[in-house]
Amino acid sequence: MRTDDHTTTVPVTASAAEADVRRYYELVDAGDVPGLVGLFTPDATYHRPGYEPFAGHEGLTRFYSADRVIRTGRHTLTKIVMDGPDVAVHGEFNGELHDGTAVRLRFADFFQLTRDGRFSRRDTFFFAPLV
Repeated sequence: MRTDDHTTTVPVTASAAEADVRRYYELVDAGDVPGLVGLFTPDATYHRPGYEPFAGHEGLTRFYSADRVIRTGRHTLTKIVMDGPDVAVHGEFNGELHDGTAVRLRFADFFQLTRDGRFSRRDTFFFAPLV
C-alpha cells in the first residue's frame, strides 16, 4: 500500500472505497451539500476545469452551493478502478444548467482517500466544454 499526504498507510478496503465514491454521487445528485462535503477531509482540494481549485470544506461548500453551473442532474457510473487509496471513475452526467440548458456529457473523476476513508483530493475531467 501507498502512503497518503498524511504520511500514514491507507488501510481503506476496496469495497469501502467504492461505497464511499458511490455515496458521493448519490449525495451530489440529491443536492445534499453538507453530506457530500462531510466525505472530504477539512483540508481537501477539488480541481475542476474552468475554476481555481476549491480548498477545504468552505471552498467545497461554496462550489456546490453557489458556483456550480449545474442546477440538477444524475450521474451514471460506468467504471470504477481502484489502486490503493486512489479511485478513478468514468461515467455520464445528464442534467440541466441554471440557465435551463440540458447537458449530457461523459466525465472522469479521480479521488485520493486518506486512511480514514475520506477524500483528500478530487480531480474532474469532462469530455465537453466547461460545465
